Amino acid sequence: MTTQPGFTIRGRNPDVLTCIANLSNDEVFTPPEFANRMLDAIADAWAADSGGANIWADPKVRFLDPFTKSGVFLREITSRLTSGLADAIPDLQDRVEHIVTKQVFGIAITYKTSLLARRSVYCSKHAKGKHSIAKSFATDSGNIWFERTEHTRVSNKCSYCGASKEMLDRPDELETHAYAFIHTNDIKARVAELFGGTMQFDVIIGNPPYQLDDGGYGTSAAPIYQLFVQQAKALEPRYLSMVIPARWFAGGKGLDEFRESMLTDDRLRSIDDYLSASDVFPGVGLKGGVCYFLWDRNNPGPCRVSTHFKDWPVSTTTRPLLEGGADVFIRFNEGLSILKKVVEFETGDTASVLLPQTKRFDQLVSSRKPFGLETTFKGKASKGTGDLLVYQNGGTGYVAKTSISSGGQFIDKWKVYVGRAAPGTGNRDTYPHKIISTPFVGEPGTICAETYLCIGPFDSKSQADSVLSYLSCRLTRLLILLHKPSQDTTRKVYTFVPTQAWTKLWTDEDLYTKYGLSGDEIAFIEKVVRPMGEADE
Repeated sequence: MTTQPGFTIRGRNPDVLTCIANLSNDEVFTPPEFANRMLDAIADAWAADSGGANIWADPKVRFLDPFTKSGVFLREITSRLTSGLADAIPDLQDRVEHIVTKQVFGIAITYKTSLLARRSVYCSKHAKGKHSIAKSFATDSGNIWFERTEHTRVSNKCSYCGASKEMLDRPDELETHAYAFIHTNDIKARVAELFGGTMQFDVIIGNPPYQLDDGGYGTSAAPIYQLFVQQAKALEPRYLSMVIPARWFAGGKGLDEFRESMLTDDRLRSIDDYLSASDVFPGVGLKGGVCYFLWDRNNPGPCRVSTHFKDWPVSTTTRPLLEGGADVFIRFNEGLSILKKVVEFETGDTASVLLPQTKRFDQLVSSRKPFGLETTFKGKASKGTGDLLVYQNGGTGYVAKTSISSGGQFIDKWKVYVGRAAPGTGNRDTYPHKIISTPFVGEPGTICAETYLCIGPFDSKSQADSVLSYLSCRLTRLLILLHKPSQDTTRKVYTFVPTQAWTKLWTDEDLYTKYGLSGDEIAFIEKVVRPMGEADE
């Protein structure tokens, strides 16, 4: 047989998968162009590891997308295999049948996405429907599996993903968002159940859900993408590639163990870091950017790191994921060289990027709620005897000094206040931007609610003014950015910032000269960090 199947796998103009709306900011459809970029990276790694062999010409390679939504990865894989296997399986119908029944597998995240993914791959929402390009499936699911999965309730939370009581109590007619891939203690046995036998996948690739869909949003919601990465590694594929939020580089709820496991894994061979998520997912607000990585089971080694942002030249270098003394991944290749210069000047150490505690600016920065007052705190409108001025969300108020039980070391001293949240750029990552909100000097007798952090204490206004000038410098704020995973500006983000002598007003020219920065390094800083006096766009 040499004629084409009734509905061949071929390009469309426009491609319908470029036109569909995302499920949410946390369950986003991957654009076909980006999916193909990730598949190209897989193909290049396969060729490099296999003497130049073409992965798309191998009829034995198995692929899994364990959280398929639109089916774009599976569709593009199927299309590539259809071309690549032309010599090995000349008959087109036999070739397509072999690919979709023996090589391409998926696990959908919802019932509706299972239908969408099957239509993308089989050209029919039912694998054995009359329009399906596959002819031998025994079930409508084919190799794209979905069945409703329930959470496992333990103390009003799911023991697998941590879903809240509100999520567990959703009406039966709504999706559970209990993703099958992460709701098991034995993923190998579970996958064997789903697909009817022991399965060894050569490539696992996809775009997992990012956080629990239980009403949280942004940095306040609990991430779950790390659970998908861990489960995929447990299946021991030859290659693993996922696109995930980049917040794990330096922060995120419950991500410390995951970050350590990733940054100490020498099988993580490449990271493509996109500073703005909208460069990958148009119209999606996801603060902190996204990345995709390539994990190569059989070829440990150094990691290639590439930074992408709009029309900037791509910055690529091969370097360790963990620099000496650091416990986070330092974003920006150029930023790393600048940090090393600063630390070497301050300590004489060329092997570490960590300052000694006595030289670290974060030791001057308070923890959350420096005076024990919540973000929602509202002080009195008028001042009474013995009251303190409170800087609070939306303005100022007054509170009795006797009611403040913490932060006493700051109350009667000079200090600097800086907001907990980054400047108001919404959910977009724009550069250059200010990195931190505009700081200001606090007089003795003032305090703040959780909206602000408190820096100090200082004995004089001139010292506070010196600190204020230092925080206004672009270099200072770049060093903050290197430890800042999102718009939340906690004490930890000041870890890479050295202290100075608080005897003068600091300028960037002072700091550039002090640390011996090159013209290219200064140009990079000024491309990324906006002058403090300018508003973010």
